[in-house]
Amino acid sequence: MASGIASAGCTIVAVKVAVGFTVALLALAGPAQAHRPSDAFLTLDVDGSHLRGQWEIALRDLAIVADIDTNRDRAITWGELRSARAAIDATIEDALTVAADGRACPVHASDLLINDRVEGRFAWLGLEDKCSAAPVELHLQYRLLFEIDPTHRGILVLTAGSIAQTAILAPDNSQITLRLSEPSRWRQFADYVREGVHHIWIGPDHILFLVSLLLPCVFARRSEGWTGETRLPPVLTNVFAVVTAFTAAHSITLALAAFGVLRLPTSLTEGAIALSVLFAALNNVWPLTTRNRWGMAFGFGLFHGFGFASVLGELGLPAGARLLALVGFNAGVEVGQLSIVAVALSLGYPMRGLEFSRRAVISGGSFAIAGIAAWWFALRSGLVAGLAGVLPR
Repeated sequence: MASGIASAGCTIVAVKVAVGFTVALLALAGPAQAHRPSDAFLTLDVDGSHLRGQWEIALRDLAIVADIDTNRDRAITWGELRSARAAIDATIEDALTVAADGRACPVHASDLLINDRVEGRFAWLGLEDKCSAAPVELHLQYRLLFEIDPTHRGILVLTAGSIAQTAILAPDNSQITLRLSEPSRWRQFADYVREGVHHIWIGPDHILFLVSLLLPCVFARRSEGWTGETRLPPVLTNVFAVVTAFTAAHSITLALAAFGVLRLPTSLTEGAIALSVLFAALNNVWPLTTRNRWGMAFGFGLFHGFGFASVLGELGLPAGARLLALVGFNAGVEVGQLSIVAVALSLGYPMRGLEFSRRAVISGGSFAIAGIAAWWFALRSGLVAGLAGVLPR
């Protein structure tokens, strides 16, 4: 009687864990839109007293703060965008304030275009103004979407002659002051480290690839299937091999792409990343390799490096500090990656001996990840082009 109750209890727990794990993965994946954070790209160039630049805002974000989708069909046309020009200009003027040496320097939108980026369709706005004198420092206050979406960020590139600076405007860093002189190397490095951490944390495909490789690390493959490892050293060895191989691979291609030595089309890179998640997940259910998952981590990690490079390209590599920015961004990726590894290992190791963990986590979790990855690949490869118009890639 007691054993039956215990068995039933374990079954219920197993089901709850499986369901919870799958729901967590689906929430992490979102609506199959990896690499689609809410980012806007702001470029400003200071030439004497003249201030010019451009601001690119995703149409899906602009529709939140300005009434541009008049027919509510979630497909914004050029006609709708042009008709809402007054509302867009008002939104821009309210969302960005610039002061030059303490004196207001209002920025006005000039041209309005639509630009297709990897992340989707963006409104491209030309910016211009004339300050009263050539500034020594600029103070910017950025407010776009912060009250509605706390994950939104404005990625700023500011140039003044031969000097280029980058900054990330976020709810906790909405006001910045930039001197039009050579910026602090330490501040630049810290900014890129922070962006590296941020990117891997919001990159569900990178996270699910790592999770797929780490799931079996606390188990050993026997003839009867997966069994929990009895000792910690083999677990740590497996984790170290996988993480080191992945790190080495994406560091190589990140550096090659960042310095323009080798680049791949974004569509190829994104499709390959989705396939890497799919293959790593299915390998846990129908193993093609169990001892050399580090080789899989290295091979597919090369494509993940190109994915990281596309994000670094959006941030820009400041002149004279390209290596510093690259090292900082990659260091941030590693910090974010190690935090994921620490969480996965701390959760997986204590559960390795439980029957339901092998069934719910290895099988259920891997199938859930594989399903998400297959959907990503279908979207990115255009196999579901009809749905891609509804759920943009």
